[in-house]
Amino acid sequence: HKLALLTALAFGTEVDGDAVYVEGISNVTPLDLEMAEELGFRIKLLGVAERTAAGIEQRVHPTMVARTGQLANVMGVTNAVAIEAEPVGTITLVGPGAGGGATASAVVGDIIDIARGNLVATFGRPSGELEKPIRAPMQRHEGGYYIRLSVLDRPGAAAIIATRMAERGISLESILQKGRDARRNANGSVPVILITYATTELLIRNAVAAIAEDGVLDGAPQVIRIER
Repeated sequence: HKLALLTALAFGTEVDGDAVYVEGISNVTPLDLEMAEELGFRIKLLGVAERTAAGIEQRVHPTMVARTGQLANVMGVTNAVAIEAEPVGTITLVGPGAGGGATASAVVGDIIDIARGNLVATFGRPSGELEKPIRAPMQRHEGGYYIRLSVLDRPGAAAIIATRMAERGISLESILQKGRDARRNANGSVPVILITYATTELLIRNAVAAIAEDGVLDGAPQVIRIER
């Protein structure tokens, strides 16, 4: 809901909550957090709205962000909004996102605006002038990906994974299999971490599905998008 409202503010479009793609954090594991740190990232739940050639993309999901960036260092009940626009570049606003004081301040600010007669259209323009948004399908999303596979420790498994990625034109930035003995499960599987260069959601999902069909995995793959 927050993202749908921010999207309308950013792009002057009608609020389109049904267009928001949503994933929660329940599938994020301690291993994912550990690997993110090792790779120079942190995992944050982000809401992202972006105007693309295919339309307006709206998505909420766990995301890998650079550990040294501002978003990675927003903790607790603090919220952050990063705005990228021309010609100002990127502006990041950080502040309390919950609690009595933060809520009261926002409400009182609105009351003061009304009392002063500072009446501005909620989304920056009259509601009748808001544009009908063109939805960008999630399958068209482009970016890097973190993929964690629980791979059965058998000859040729790595080659199968690399082949399925290559068949779809997905370039791998890195492949990690660390702590093999310590991480081995009772059924003989080990975690393998893939970091991809920019590709599409559709190609990633197809590749992961093909790898699962090859019978080299133990359990469901983990896929987390990377925001550079």
